[in-house]
Parts: sequence; structure tokens; C-alpha cells
Amino acid sequence: MSALTIFLAKLLGLYCIIFALVMMVRGSRAVATTVKALVANPPLLMFVELIGLAGGLAMVIGHNIWTGGVLTVAVTLIGWMIVIRSVILLAMSPEAAAKLIEALQYEKYFYLYMGGTLILGLCLAYAGFNA
Repeated sequence: MSALTIFLAKLLGLYCIIFALVMMVRGSRAVATTVKALVANPPLLMFVELIGLAGGLAMVIGHNIWTGGVLTVAVTLIGWMIVIRSVILLAMSPEAAAKLIEALQYEKYFYLYMGGTLILGLCLAYAGFNA
């Protein structure tokens, strides 16, 4: 397993853990309000997605490895998912992005989404720090 895979697993794992815990502390209503405000501000949404696209592309360019174990492939998949998500949101109209956010029902399924993020983060951090 490469040093880059281990580094990215640690980075992504800790990021997901911190993100999920902070969002859970803030609560579903506060986060849903923030997400709706972000989607209602197209220039800000574009800026956020451009940063996401840059990060995802950096991961894909630096770590596009499809062999070498579950952790290696998981890190590569996460990079590709970030790129795809960013491109889709950049290509969407503000109205379509608002409808997508509404369809995901963040407020209703908030703890499910954050629980999944927390579990992903714990798995990545555990694998990264124990590699």
C-alpha cells in the first residue's frame, strides 16, 4: 500500500469524522437551513463546488489506483465521487440544484446521512492509522 493511500485515508477519515460530529452538534434544522441558503446563492454554490472539483481532481490525478486492496480502491472511488458530484452540481441550474436538495430531504434523513459519513470516516481513519 502506498504512502499516498495511507495519507489520503487518514485525511479523508478525519475530515469525515470531524464534519459529521460538528454537523450532528449543530442539528438537522440548522444544517438544512444552511444548505438551502447555499443552494439559493448560485455564486457561492459555484465557488464551493469549484473548490470541491479541485480537491477531487487532485485526488484522481494523484491517486487513480484500482488495484492493491479495499482501502486503495475506496480512496480512488471517493476521489471520483467528489469529481462527479462537483461536475453535476456545477452543470445544474440553481433551480435544479434546489430541487435535488429538496428531494434528498436533508432535514428528515439528516442523522442517517451524518451517521453514514461518520462510519465511513471511522473506517478510513482506522485503516489509515493501522496501515
